[in-house]
Amino acid sequence: MSTGTGFGLEEIGIPGRDYLREALTNCSDPLKAIEEFQSENEILLPSLRPMLPLLDLHGTSRLDFHVAVMEELRDTLIKKINEIGTKWEPKEKDKKLKELLSKSFPVIKIKPLRPVVLSILKNMTTINDKYLDVILNDKDLYEQCDTEVKRQIWKDNQTLYGDQVTPLFTQYTKEKEQCLFSYENKVNLFFTHSPKIRRQGEVVKKLTHMIGNNVKLYDMVLQFLRTLFVRTKNVHYCSLRAELLMALHDAEVQEVMSVDPCHKFTWCMDACIREKNMDAKRSRELQGFLDSIKKGEDKLLGDLSVILCDPFAIHFLATTSMKVMQTIMINESYPRENHVLILLLRMLSLGLSAIDILTTQHFKEPKFDSQIVTKFLPALLSLMVDDQVRNLNAKLPPDERESAIAIIEHSGPPPDAFQAYVNDSGVAATLAMYYTLQLARQKDKVGLMRVLGCLSTSYRSHSYDDPYLHSLISLLIGIEDEFAAEDFCTVVFDEFLCPGLPQENVTKHLLRLVYNVCHKLGTTRMETVLKTLQPSSMQTESLRVAFSALEEKINAIEQATTNKPPTSPH
Repeated sequence: MSTGTGFGLEEIGIPGRDYLREALTNCSDPLKAIEEFQSENEILLPSLRPMLPLLDLHGTSRLDFHVAVMEELRDTLIKKINEIGTKWEPKEKDKKLKELLSKSFPVIKIKPLRPVVLSILKNMTTINDKYLDVILNDKDLYEQCDTEVKRQIWKDNQTLYGDQVTPLFTQYTKEKEQCLFSYENKVNLFFTHSPKIRRQGEVVKKLTHMIGNNVKLYDMVLQFLRTLFVRTKNVHYCSLRAELLMALHDAEVQEVMSVDPCHKFTWCMDACIREKNMDAKRSRELQGFLDSIKKGEDKLLGDLSVILCDPFAIHFLATTSMKVMQTIMINESYPRENHVLILLLRMLSLGLSAIDILTTQHFKEPKFDSQIVTKFLPALLSLMVDDQVRNLNAKLPPDERESAIAIIEHSGPPPDAFQAYVNDSGVAATLAMYYTLQLARQKDKVGLMRVLGCLSTSYRSHSYDDPYLHSLISLLIGIEDEFAAEDFCTVVFDEFLCPGLPQENVTKHLLRLVYNVCHKLGTTRMETVLKTLQPSSMQTESLRVAFSALEEKINAIEQATTNKPPTSPH
């Protein structure tokens, strides 16, 4: 739809620049022609004409006056249009706005009048394609349109929509990585915020607004996220998928909630994560949902696996499993008898299988290895019992011989089943990882040294996943004094972290640890770690910056030590 050379005025019956050009070309007296044009097109208000000379006396040009009047009328008109959009009945509203749009759209290229047309478009439920085509073909016009208008363009233009949301996806993952990798940070910031706070983030808010109540746009976003997850294996896309659904839930967007089959399951999981607990009622709801998936709903399993692959879901499932294991140990019961634990492990298995399910398009729940429950968990329980015995022994009156026997008997190598299943099962590896977090939280150096090295060969290198490493490093920084002991350094550096090099992410986590505990390390150990770190620290600019900061910190410590005055003799 063209607005013509008169920029739309002629098309709505108002003499524009074409009319004026013709009048000036064909007249004998240009000044008289201009005067006639002004007289015919001025504000048709009889009481106004006698007042115009006053404007001349005040030095106000007719242009400034007419612009001021136009702006006032424009704002009043926009206010009226918004009232039609919000207060009128839908049928009457659509009819009136369509009528206004057909009359006003030709002037959309006139910038002072454009806001009126944009206001009409914003309030319309459905916009005719002929108008959308004009907007789409004018970049400046498209950029000025409200999101409500752009949604109607995006729903039939997947490529353009992808271009709009991709920068937001990138921003989201970068924010997560910044939180995970910041080398100056000493504490665990990643799992700090509740689900409700997380979905108040800028990216989730923007995406929620861009989707509105349009199911087609929501489906497109999910499709983009699935594709990116499969392509990059970046689990932060799983977090965004869950947060986006729950943000729309908070906004009560029924159109989306009613068509996303994952809604109730995600809502229930969200409540569990928020409350850090899964009671009997919620476990029944979640199990009932998983058990009710029919053959024709295979793809639903893929979506559920993505929801459960969210690092916050994995963290909840693994943490809760360890709490249940603690209860089982205290009550001297069997893991296989605890139905909540079995459900937690089933969901953990499904979440850890998400990338396989989507990559192979084999939408079937992975077969759960019963020996995880009958062999691995008993081995894990035996380690937990050993930890408890050592802890109790430390509180008893000192008896060197008995203490030595207790430590020796309960500090040996882990059972063979423990190492074997950590190597062969994602579920076992994840539970072992969270067991080490439990030991680090309890500052159990002996227990930590006993099992941490086992994780270096974990199934699919799960122990080098960023959320876990971030949590572990945060806890290790909290027991920095232990790094003065070479045996502890041997386990942490030589047996666990260094075998993960030169992976970029492992390098970042190792840099963060060393940056925060370097003042506790012995000279030889510090030199060894720096020598090991240097090659992999040259991969990217961010790594080079972090490594330089580490070197500066070490130099400052050495300088301070060198300049330290000698201690006065007592």
